[in-house]
Amino acid sequence: MTENREHDNEVVEIDEIDRKIIKELNRNGRISYTDLAKEIGLSRVAVQARVSALMEAGVIERFTAVINPEKIGIGVSAFFNVEVEPKHLHDVADQLADEPYVTSLYHMTGPSKLHMHGLFRNNAEMEYFMREKLYVLPGITGVDCQLLINRYKSRMGMRL
Repeated sequence: MTENREHDNEVVEIDEIDRKIIKELNRNGRISYTDLAKEIGLSRVAVQARVSALMEAGVIERFTAVINPEKIGIGVSAFFNVEVEPKHLHDVADQLADEPYVTSLYHMTGPSKLHMHGLFRNNAEMEYFMREKLYVLPGITGVDCQLLINRYKSRMGMRL
């Protein structure tokens, strides 16, 4: 489900110092404000105030841990294109967004198409998800599934 936040439609101007802060946080999200201040060349208080302002403005959405799925037994990564009747699109998207298997979900251009990524322990678990959770949703008219063979690059967030 999409969060409605006060700042969602505002464009926030960021300067070179903000860019440096974001770059360092992308590299190491656990860096202390003291160490970040040394890297940037500002005081700890100034850096902390800038990070807080970036968070308040919605530029920095959250801090999170990035998990390697293979290390915890998640062996199947699949991308789905799900075609949905327009009148069911938002309900289907809301239901799929609540599924723990689904890691990302986007409404794409085309005939009411949802693009989705899912992680599964194995093919049997993916097949269960498709049969019991995906195909049963009202308004689904087609599903195309592609399995990931090799991940060459995966980036969380965006590059400035």
